[in-house]
Amino acid sequence: MKRIVSQAIIAATFLTSLAFGAQAIERKPGTSPWGPNDEIGRLNLITAASQEDILSRVTGGPVYDLSVEYFMGMPSWQAAGDPHYRIWMTHTPHGTVIDDPMGVGTRMNEHVSYTGAAVSMYTHTGTHIDALVHFGLDGKIWNGFSAADHLGDRGWRVGGAENIPTLIARGVLIDVAGAKGLEMLPKGYRVTRPDLIHALKHQNTTLHQGDIVLIRTGRMKLYNDTQAYMANPPGLGLAAARFLVEENGAMVVGADNLSFESFPSELETDYVPVHTYLLAEQGTPIIELVFLEELSRDKVYEFAFIGGSLKLRGADAAPIRPIAIPLEKSQEITGFGSID
Repeated sequence: MKRIVSQAIIAATFLTSLAFGAQAIERKPGTSPWGPNDEIGRLNLITAASQEDILSRVTGGPVYDLSVEYFMGMPSWQAAGDPHYRIWMTHTPHGTVIDDPMGVGTRMNEHVSYTGAAVSMYTHTGTHIDALVHFGLDGKIWNGFSAADHLGDRGWRVGGAENIPTLIARGVLIDVAGAKGLEMLPKGYRVTRPDLIHALKHQNTTLHQGDIVLIRTGRMKLYNDTQAYMANPPGLGLAAARFLVEENGAMVVGADNLSFESFPSELETDYVPVHTYLLAEQGTPIIELVFLEELSRDKVYEFAFIGGSLKLRGADAAPIRPIAIPLEKSQEITGFGSID
C-alpha cells in the first residue's frame, strides 16, 4: 500500500510539473541527509563494505571498457560555444633535431626520438562524469551552496570534480533499445518509466540501492559519424529519472548519448529539467557518452563498475574511464515498480 501511495505521489508531482505555467511547484536544490558540508551527494552510498561486497562477486570474466576514443572532430558541445577536442604536437622526432629544445645536440636528438603532445577540450567531452556543480537552480547547487559565495575565477570552492571518489559499485545496464528489438531508439525518443520497467523485466534484472545504472539507447552506433550522433538524440524523461533514483535508489545514472536527457524539455521553466533534478535536487551524478555496445551484445546486465575520474579541481565535470566486470548472477527478482 505504501508503495502504491508513493507511486501516486510521484505521478501526481510529475503531471503537475507538466501543467505548471505560473502555478509551477517550487523547485530548489536538495538538502543533503549527509550533513551541511556534503559535496558529493549520493556518492556517499559508497562504503568499504559495499565495495568489498561487489568485488567479492566478480567472476573473473572478460573486462569491458566503457569509454570512447578522443579524436579531432569527435562529438562535443561546440553548438553551445564550447571548445572542440584538440590535439597538437609539442615535440616530434624531426622537430627536436632542428630546434634542440633540450640543448643536447644534433647527434643525441637523432639517436633519441622525442614525441610529445598537448590536448585541449571542454570538460564534458568524451566519456565523463558530471559533478554536482554542473547545474543548479536560482544560483544554488546541491546542498544549498551558492555560486555567489563558492565560485571563484579558478572554479568552484566546493563540489568540484576533485571530490568524486573512485567508483566501485554494482553496475546495471538497462538496454532499452535491445528490449524493444531495436538497434537504436528513434531520433528524439524520450525514454519513459514503463520503458525502463519493461527492459528490466525483459532482462530479468532488478535494481538495488547504490547501483550505477546505465541506459542504452543504441546511439553509440553513430559515434564515429559526429553530425548524426549529435542530431536530435534520444534520452531520458523526468519520470524515468525519478523511477531510477527515488523508487529504486540509483546512486549514479548514465547513458550512451551526449546529453543524457531528451529534448525539447518537458518543462517550460527549465531547458534541462532532468539534469537539474538529478544534480541539484537529488545529488545524483551523471555519466555521459558511455560505450555500452559490447555489454549489450553479450547480454551482460549486471557487473562490477570500476572507474576513476580526473581530479580537476573546481571543475564541473571530468573525463572518466570506467570498466565493467561481470558478476555472479543475483537470484533476487524483485523491486520493480508498476507500469500503470
